Amino acid sequence: MNILLINPPHLAIGSRMPDEHLPPLGLLSIGGPLLDAHHQVQLLDADFKPLTFKEIVSKVGFFQPDCVMLGHSGSTSAQPIIEKITKLLKETFPKIVIIIGGVFPTYHWEGILEDAPQIDYIVCGEGEKVVLNLINALENDLSLENIRGIAYRKDGIAIKNTPEQNIINLDEYRIGWELMGEYHYTYWGKKKAVVIQFSRGCPYPCSYCGQSLFWVKWRHRNPQKLADEMEMLHKNYGIEVFNFADENPSTNKKAWREFLEALIAKKLKLILVGSIRADNIVRDASFLHLYKQAGFERFLLGIENYDEVVLERIKKAGTVTKDKEAIQLLRKHGILSMATYVVGFGEETIKDFYRSLRQLLSYDPDQVQLLYATPHRWTPYFEEIKDKKIIQYDQRRWDYKHQVLATQHLKPWMVIILVKLIELTLQARPKALYRLFFHKEPRLRDAMRWYTRIGRKVWFFELFQFFFCEKRQKNGAAVKDFWQ
Repeated sequence: MNILLINPPHLAIGSRMPDEHLPPLGLLSIGGPLLDAHHQVQLLDADFKPLTFKEIVSKVGFFQPDCVMLGHSGSTSAQPIIEKITKLLKETFPKIVIIIGGVFPTYHWEGILEDAPQIDYIVCGEGEKVVLNLINALENDLSLENIRGIAYRKDGIAIKNTPEQNIINLDEYRIGWELMGEYHYTYWGKKKAVVIQFSRGCPYPCSYCGQSLFWVKWRHRNPQKLADEMEMLHKNYGIEVFNFADENPSTNKKAWREFLEALIAKKLKLILVGSIRADNIVRDASFLHLYKQAGFERFLLGIENYDEVVLERIKKAGTVTKDKEAIQLLRKHGILSMATYVVGFGEETIKDFYRSLRQLLSYDPDQVQLLYATPHRWTPYFEEIKDKKIIQYDQRRWDYKHQVLATQHLKPWMVIILVKLIELTLQARPKALYRLFFHKEPRLRDAMRWYTRIGRKVWFFELFQFFFCEKRQKNGAAVKDFWQ
């Protein structure tokens, strides 16, 4: 079958502002097994340029696929865009088969199938095995009743089959790196880059996060095989930067250390960035030098909040003490720390924002990123805030960088001003400026300057968008009613 994978254009600031893009790992992961099953597969990365809807339709007409598949890592905020694209495609090419997948479609399959008749099938959960079985059934006109992990219409009624079991061996299906073609993916200052995973899932039940629910169980790749794959990408594709998409790659201490040692043995000059739990950094204090030798230059640490009561309520399973210690340990070993802090888990007052600033200053991270609590229906956090009012109806802006929930004590304009003041204070404090200009490692100086340039653009852009472009509801619906 002739299959076109489409990565839709996205409004997220992370997609538009840096002028750098990373390949869509999820679509490449689907593409590899399809190629190995002898299907004709191509990638249309409409987020790369980005492409207009008209240009996407034109490109699809040029490729003339039997089937298009769409998905996006920004699943909730990308869904309205996916629905517009698929509507245009079905109107233009009525016979084309349209399949979508991702986190949002997995949980909202019924509503999508009822409201978006142009979408034929939804892949729920991990897609590699499911897509192979679905395409085989479509190609050979087989019954869909026994295809696990799909949602579709039967006699006009939306139904969902039994879920497919998790892939136990993550090395069973290869990633279709060759689908990157002529796309020049870069990151970290115009360096050739890809997204990669050592593991899937997360063993921690944070109430605001759906990772543990979507992936069900934490699993990891073979450490040596991943190191070999990274060596291949470095030598064959010139990849310098590897951005780990894992929620927490170091969950299994032994396997993670084996991977670091396998990569170090190859003596490659790589730059690695990723996310990790602060308590795992503290746990691995005795071999953090291996992190540095392998090439890690920055870790994102989900600090989320400083209030121990809030951390307990959202089941973060972290402590302020370990957060601080992790940042100090990373700095000691020459690895940058980025602290993410989430606004909106409580009904903050101006005093609470002041306390948050003081706490973040005491953490002393190299970089900071403030995000907004965003309600997703499939998370336990939804039950906590289902009666809160929504001020942002545009689902395309549900990307953690826009205020979605109303606050009791502060108006939205006050919240964004306080958020921007915290970011400015953290990034312009003397310690941060000193590291920016005088860090002993040139590579890290370059990395911090690259991030600062982007951050400066984003800082002004967010304020401009908030006050002059975006629309908000003064008396919006409750969260529970918004998703009905």
